[in-house]
Formats: sequence, C-alpha cells, structure tokens
Amino acid sequence: MTARRHRAFYLFTSPWIIGFLLLTVAPMAYALWLSFTTFDGISPNWHYVGLGNYRELLDDPVTWDALGRAGLFAVTSVPLSIAAGLALAVLVNRPLKARGVFRTLLYLPAVVPPVGAGLAFKLLFDQNSGAANGALTFFGIDAVGWLADPYARHVLLMTVLWAAGNVMIISLAGLQDVPRELHEAARIDGASAWRTFCSITVPLLSPVLLFQTVTGMIASVQTIMPLLLAPLGDTSGITTVPQSNYLYMMHVFAQYFALGRYGYASALLWVLFVLILVVTGLIFKLTSGAVFYNVDPEAKK
Repeated sequence: MTARRHRAFYLFTSPWIIGFLLLTVAPMAYALWLSFTTFDGISPNWHYVGLGNYRELLDDPVTWDALGRAGLFAVTSVPLSIAAGLALAVLVNRPLKARGVFRTLLYLPAVVPPVGAGLAFKLLFDQNSGAANGALTFFGIDAVGWLADPYARHVLLMTVLWAAGNVMIISLAGLQDVPRELHEAARIDGASAWRTFCSITVPLLSPVLLFQTVTGMIASVQTIMPLLLAPLGDTSGITTVPQSNYLYMMHVFAQYFALGRYGYASALLWVLFVLILVVTGLIFKLTSGAVFYNVDPEAKK
C-alpha cells in the first residue's frame, strides 16, 4: 500500500517535476554556463572568460544605475499596489448591492495581458493623439510628453496601480478569513472602525501582506513594461526607453537582443537572482516578529 501511494504521488506530480527540470533548472544551468563565456548567440567563436563578465558588471556604472532605478521602482510601486489593492478589498467586502459585479470589474484589468495593457497605455498617453492630452487641451492646458522624462515613470506607476485587482482578490480572501467575533468584540469595547482595522484586521492580514510584499518585489524588479511604453524607434526598441524607465531588466534586454552579449546578460540575470534571494531572506528576517499566523494549536498534533 505504501509503495502504491508513492507511485501515485510521483505519477500525479511528474508533469510539474518534468516541467520544472526542463523549463527552470535546465535554462538556469545553461545561463550560468553562458555567464562564464563571451557567447553572442550566433558565432561559434566564443571564449571562456571565467569571472570576467561578473567583474565587468561590477565596474559598469550603467548596471548600477539601472539596478538603483529598479530598486526605487520596487520600493515605490509595491507599497502603492498593496495599499490600493487592500483599499479595494475593504470596499468590495462590504455588504453592497451588485457586489459581485464590482469585484469583477475591478479585477478585469489584472487579467489583461501585459502587452495589451502596455499598448493601451501607450495610446492613452500619446503626446499627439492620446486621450490624456486631449482632456488637458480641452481645459486649455498644454499637451504633456507623458512617455518621455520626467513623466514616464509616473505612467509606469499608473500601469501597476491599474492592475491592482490581483492584489485586491488576495486581500479579499484574507479579509474574509478574519473572525467576525473579534470585530464585534472591538465594537462592544467602543473601538472605532479605524482602530479595529489597524489593531485587528491588519495583524491578521500580515501573512497575506508579507506574501504580497515578496511576490510584488520579485515582479517589480523583473518588469519589462517600459519597453512596451517606449515610443517607436529602432528594431530593438531599447534606445527609445526614457532614462527614468531604464530599469535593470531593460539593461538585460539591451545586452541580450540589442548588443548580442549573451554571456554578459546571463551574468546580469544571475546577479539579479542572487540579489532577489538575499532581499527575500532579509524581508522574512525583518518581519519574523511582525507576522501573525493564526494556526490552531491542535493542528500541530
């Protein structure tokens, strides 16, 4: 019976295991090997350079500037998206009429493909024919170059907030798991709605907020949306990205597809992977005493 259960377990998990090995472990190992070479993706004349690519990126100011902008974008966008998603979740968790319709409408932007969302925002904020400048000119305000510095970073943040429905759904699930008895007890004790939210709801939502912080940080430093928002330019599109939106992944994209430096770009990706691991570990370490897990002690037996 035990052997049969083991076979059933590996049989049902084999699609994921095979996909993980072929689509995650193998590409990562291949990228690690490339990071020690000068391979350009085409020419067979490549050389093993050891840690040469890693030494170069440590001395490359463009790399550090792009990494700093990616970090600043993560620090800005993640709290904003979590706050917006939590506010929407609190709103649609109330006993409103047509509550399901509001939930659906607020969640719809989250299921729009990134390419479609990027092109939609590009058309919306186009300097010559965009609806945003059309509204400004209607009120007698000069048109603004939304897709150029210094406004491009604001448009990028708008795309993040526009898709806050994903955060809303996760926060809504957490809100519905908060025991109503605690809220009723707080009201009986005379606590205000804001005090109840800060002292009861937020602590019980701390595991959800931690999850959203970690996943949001990982997603934000890997964003490639600036390329979709860039004006039309050369075939690679990388030279038309505004400087404020030239994030770390844009630099990786440029090395891969614009310059054909597969080895150097692979080194950039592995450095980002290590940094994500370090930052994730720091987040868990710093929040270990602030996250409340509502686990039944009997469940451990």
